[in-house]
Amino acid sequence: MELGASVAIVDSSVQGCGANTYNIAPSRDRVLLIPLDIGDAADFASEIRAADVIFNLAGEISHTQSMRFPERDLDCNAVAHLRFLEVCRRVRRGVRIVFAGTRQVYGRPQYLPVDESHPLDAVDFNGIHKLAAAQYHLLLSNLGELDAAVLRLTNVYGPRMALDLPWQGFMSVFIRAALLGEPLQVYGDGRQLRDPVFVDDVVDALLMAGAVERLPSRTYNVGGAEPLSLADIAACFAQAGGRSTVRCVPFPEGRKAIDIGSYWTDWSLIQRELGWQPRIKIEDGARSTLEYYRRRMSHYTDAPATEPFREARGAEALEPAAAR
Repeated sequence: MELGASVAIVDSSVQGCGANTYNIAPSRDRVLLIPLDIGDAADFASEIRAADVIFNLAGEISHTQSMRFPERDLDCNAVAHLRFLEVCRRVRRGVRIVFAGTRQVYGRPQYLPVDESHPLDAVDFNGIHKLAAAQYHLLLSNLGELDAAVLRLTNVYGPRMALDLPWQGFMSVFIRAALLGEPLQVYGDGRQLRDPVFVDDVVDALLMAGAVERLPSRTYNVGGAEPLSLADIAACFAQAGGRSTVRCVPFPEGRKAIDIGSYWTDWSLIQRELGWQPRIKIEDGARSTLEYYRRRMSHYTDAPATEPFREARGAEALEPAAAR
């Protein structure tokens, strides 16, 4: 909006996916909020028809939940996207779509850093289903039906994350613990490498991919400024919080099997072709993230950090994904 755009947000606020209307409170009167699932795109086809650029950020991000509820994850991360894209190509043929993909499609790295030519070998249902969604975007682009860019994001962190959903990645768990003065627990020996990327840098990458007149490539890796061990990342947030300690603990049952070990991103392609590179170092990102939440704690930590899905297969467990 600050760039002069008219913005419509599609979000069905599916339980467990982190929707929080407080995140858009400063601009709520300037955006169109459509409370629907992207799989029901026919119901908001007029908004798609009017779109110049579509940012597809929809989906469930939990790897552990995907292993427990694979059909729910399939609906959230693949089926809903196929339905959405079918409407897009019918009513807005050739529209630019920027899809928020994931580095999880690479699986366990065969070499580091990981570039876009790395083999794709996801280790859980979440990665497989998100790979399918990315391939839908690329297939329809190759056919000339859409004009899509797929950004394979590493671990994204920063303000406005859901802190009450501990199954949605270690970054939100670290942030919540640092805010509450609790120990930051790292699985294994803590030496696994990651390259977290601050949300502002990700927004820049999304906007660049959406604004460029012609996409030189279809797929780009987006990662952080440098690889850091999980123990060092935890220590950075503990220090920014001022009250927490870091401790290594054994992997929970079932978690080690889907752990990918070390990962960091080769983002030289998007730097070379679109001029993007990460700007925010982890120390600055951790400090600004905690400062944001300290002033707004009640909007993010009042909800209990408990399991929202039932073990039994039911309508709630298989509800499609929200678009955020």
